[in-house]
Amino acid sequence: MNNIQHIERDQELLQGLANSDDKSLEIIYSDNFPMIYRMVLQNNGSEDDAKDLFRESVIILYEKVQEGGFVLTSRLKTYIYAVCRRLWLKKLQGQAWQGTITEELEDVTPMEDTIEEHARRDEQFNIMEKAMGSMGEPCRTILEDYYLRKKSMQEISEKFGYTNAENAKNQKYKCLMRLKKLFFAQYK
Repeated sequence: MNNIQHIERDQELLQGLANSDDKSLEIIYSDNFPMIYRMVLQNNGSEDDAKDLFRESVIILYEKVQEGGFVLTSRLKTYIYAVCRRLWLKKLQGQAWQGTITEELEDVTPMEDTIEEHARRDEQFNIMEKAMGSMGEPCRTILEDYYLRKKSMQEISEKFGYTNAENAKNQKYKCLMRLKKLFFAQYK
């Protein structure tokens, strides 16, 4: 599908949403929920959080379309992602998000590159996971302990039997260089 076809399809979906057409709602859900689900899970949320968030974004979109005069200035996918992202950030910051951001949405829609950027990061993340999987020990555990579990070099040194934290740090550096090499060998 080219850009014009995407825009036409998005307009048809919005018209269907305005007319409470179940088929349009199903398509909006199937096209967009997996992306929102992934975003929420990657940011400390659950499947229920993703469902609530998605429902809220569709309600906001429905209300906007019902008001009339709503002009979609980006892809529908980009708009939904931007709304959900804004809602999720508000929730993570401890603010109530139901119905709180409709005024703020005017400056959300020019995020055309957000979806592409997110997809690119997802691809890089998957490549990094594969590279980590092919690392072998002790490198994999050293890097996970330091970067994911936030262990100190002293703790890592004791765990792996290095004579001091400086030796553990040198090993971590070598492992990091190896990971970088594996990553860029797969990322072309």
